[in-house]
Amino acid sequence: MSTESAAAENESGQVPDAGPDTEAPLDAAEAAEPAEAAEAAEDGTEEAGTEKTGTEDAAAQPSEAEAELAAQRELRERIAQRKAAKDGPIAAGTKLSGTAADLLAAVRAVESGEKPAVAEFAKRAPEPAPRPAAAVPEPRPHAPAVPAASAVDAGPDAGTVAAVRAVLVEGGAPDSLAVGAATALGEGAEDLLREDPWQLLRVSGVRPEQADGFARALLGAECGPEDERRGRAVTVWLLEQAAVAGHTALDLPVLSDALGKRGVPDPDEAVQSAAAEGDAILFQDPVEDAPEPEPAEEGEEEAERPVRILVGLERYALAEESLADGLARIINSAPKDGDSLAGDWEAAADAASGTTAELIRAAAAHRLVLHTGGEAARAEPVALASAAAGLGLRVCVAAHSADGRRRAAALLGGEAPESATATVEGLLTQTQGPGRDADGALAVDLLVVLDAPQLDVDAGAMLVELLADGTCLVLSGDPGVLWSAGPGRVFADLLAAGICPRLASRTPDFGPVGELVSGIGIGELNQVEAPGKEVVIVPVRDGAEAIHRTVQLVADSVPRAIGVPPEETQVITPGHAGAAGTRALNAALKERLNPGPGRFGGFDPGDRVVHVAGPGRIRPGRVVGADAEGLRLDCDGEAVLVPKEQVERAVRHGWAVTGHQAVGLRWAAAVVVLPGDAAAGLSRPWVYTAFGRGERHLSVVHGVDAALPRAVAEVVAKPRTTRLQRLVRAQVPGA
Repeated sequence: MSTESAAAENESGQVPDAGPDTEAPLDAAEAAEPAEAAEAAEDGTEEAGTEKTGTEDAAAQPSEAEAELAAQRELRERIAQRKAAKDGPIAAGTKLSGTAADLLAAVRAVESGEKPAVAEFAKRAPEPAPRPAAAVPEPRPHAPAVPAASAVDAGPDAGTVAAVRAVLVEGGAPDSLAVGAATALGEGAEDLLREDPWQLLRVSGVRPEQADGFARALLGAECGPEDERRGRAVTVWLLEQAAVAGHTALDLPVLSDALGKRGVPDPDEAVQSAAAEGDAILFQDPVEDAPEPEPAEEGEEEAERPVRILVGLERYALAEESLADGLARIINSAPKDGDSLAGDWEAAADAASGTTAELIRAAAAHRLVLHTGGEAARAEPVALASAAAGLGLRVCVAAHSADGRRRAAALLGGEAPESATATVEGLLTQTQGPGRDADGALAVDLLVVLDAPQLDVDAGAMLVELLADGTCLVLSGDPGVLWSAGPGRVFADLLAAGICPRLASRTPDFGPVGELVSGIGIGELNQVEAPGKEVVIVPVRDGAEAIHRTVQLVADSVPRAIGVPPEETQVITPGHAGAAGTRALNAALKERLNPGPGRFGGFDPGDRVVHVAGPGRIRPGRVVGADAEGLRLDCDGEAVLVPKEQVERAVRHGWAVTGHQAVGLRWAAAVVVLPGDAAAGLSRPWVYTAFGRGERHLSVVHGVDAALPRAVAEVVAKPRTTRLQRLVRAQVPGA
């Protein structure tokens, strides 16, 4: 491993924004402040133009995004119908007492059509004189407060927006929130805000203390922390922030603790109120690791098995349950061709070797197969798809990104039709892949999904819903990379559930970079031999030096020593802000590689950019030009027009990206920048992901000293609270 030294310059660093590349908080202490996790999720929300609500955003959506959201809405309706068709309430099965019993009773009362009595609010006092309200700053977007499908609606009319704007101004809130509030709250939004000012929390970016100031201005003496409306709204807000952090539900004690820290005097009552209003759902799950209760003695009451109470938002509960139902349906269905191809499958397996042969035999006998491995192992599920196509089956290989799709197509070979590959987004929007059959299902017999760790519960549920009975689904991915930007950990939960064959590749990633990354995957940061300067370490002492050396590497050292031009070298850093975050790095790289005045929103023709299509999804491209309609980009050979009102949110300079944005993408060379102020945000999954993005070369601009080996050895992925593992085990016999 080569080492380059550099002169030091003094500069005080600042803590960078930790994107979702920095794993989301999961234990009780950290999850109690999910707002901080929301602010840390900038990669997946602030940039996600297609996830925003509002008239301008909805009207300006590109057609592909509208198609995706329309498909999501249709599938959500189907998921809801499946949910409604289930018999009885969500399983409880054992006795409860105290608060847990009251909470579960509230849920059952709502499910049976009744509603627990709610204390009548005191009559409003005469309208108090206007009083100064705590100013609500411009929102910092963090998570959509309503399902993304709402973006396809026509949006609120001008009259509704004007009425909402008047209420916001009266309460001291920025009138720029009017469109978001009208969209989130729907018809009668202005009246709802007057009756319940804390509904402002449903607008993306608004925090409880800001909603409190708005409520004080509107309600005056009636406003107080004990208000049931406040407790209910803060409960929903905390669950939304937990979803940004990756959870699909929260343990009741964790949520109660968080509510207490947010000034809610009776957290249990707040949760019960949210459940009664249908804003949240409670689940009672058995504690799987708990020992079986001992048999009761004669005359004694039988001991109860320990349970855990979880609280979640309906849309993620429906998605997780629909995903479990769909996977069980696929697993229990018979192959479309029965045993007619059994001999052909065996012949194909005999012609292959290693894990590929095992994959072929598993796909012949099972409808769901899981496959794990690094970059080189991607060839194995693609070889399975090629073998299946040779047997006359309809196949498709889906990846997380356009770059992943291109690499899959290269592995399939030039004779494969274009419809044999797609991105997951392309499959859901019907813009790529094999299309649908007469019943609306994907016209495939075998679907291989690469980059499976990037599937969140929403995408996973919609994808499985599109598969007909008998379709074989192969999920393949590297379990060491960062998890999905959206809620859930689908691939990890399925691996842990043990409901289907799980095959681990024995194909290693070759070369010095592959050797280094493989060691990181098991918690070891090893020295590797790099005779061709495949791995270079560049020590730095502060942020200014980190930026200087990064620009030098991209513009001069890597092209000269490795032969990789700047346009094929990607800079990766932990966060957007900070002494050497993406903002500072992109500014310096633009000045060196494509200087210009930034004639359109800070961009010039030739600028390297990323178009943020949604949470955790970026499309690298270049600026072609700009006109009155917006910024024109070339993304993977496709012309993209970004309306001018979306440019600031949906387009960033792309010489430097965060680790989570880089998932699913590969470049000829990668320069990973680790400034000193980023040490606290490092983890093994982040380092594993970032270091593995370079195919031929990796440079590490290293300013975190011992924090790097410590992160690799000790800071593993923090768990996410999900229900999928238990749900699929309950659905599949013998699991």
